[in-house]
Amino acid sequence: MYMPDRFKEVDVAEIVAIIAEAPLACVVANTPEGLIANHVPLVIDKAGDLIGHIALANDMHRVVKDGQDVIVIFRGVDGYISPNSYPSKQEHHRHVPTWNYQVVHMHGAISFLHDERSKRAAVGLLTRERERRVNGDQAWRMADAPADYILDELGQIVAFRISVTRTIAKSKLSQNRDQRDFDGAIEGLKSHGNRALAERMVSKRP
Repeated sequence: MYMPDRFKEVDVAEIVAIIAEAPLACVVANTPEGLIANHVPLVIDKAGDLIGHIALANDMHRVVKDGQDVIVIFRGVDGYISPNSYPSKQEHHRHVPTWNYQVVHMHGAISFLHDERSKRAAVGLLTRERERRVNGDQAWRMADAPADYILDELGQIVAFRISVTRTIAKSKLSQNRDQRDFDGAIEGLKSHGNRALAERMVSKRP
């Protein structure tokens, strides 16, 4: 990934936040049939590994070897930045459009897990995280469903763990602009309804 120094994201808390807010990752792997990409929600466990699951019918666990290196891409907030948002544009017109965004690339070795305990853990981690955000104290739990139904559902999935070896993160949030143009970009985003990206930019205000 092209990475100018000013856009390099090294704040661990920010990286974790990007992943937590946009957990649907793209898992890319090389196979004898060529590159494949699958979109899977992932969570980070206490060891720093990525945990997820896929459908048993998904060929990913058959064509990707255990222990193979994969790349995982999390795409955070993003949006178009118009030159019209920059106050200095009215003075010299030396601006062009750009796109602001946050992304995290994680590299690691994938291992597929077929035992019931691992599959329960993978589903449990994901649902606890997301249900708390959505339903709070009324969060759905696996125990809410009949035991035989859950067992049947678990039989239709494969869990996996990715042992992360390298993380590269990028926050391209107009850090290369002066204060007034930076603030102008934030106001432009707000006026077009992209408050999520505007709020991320506020955290990077020069």
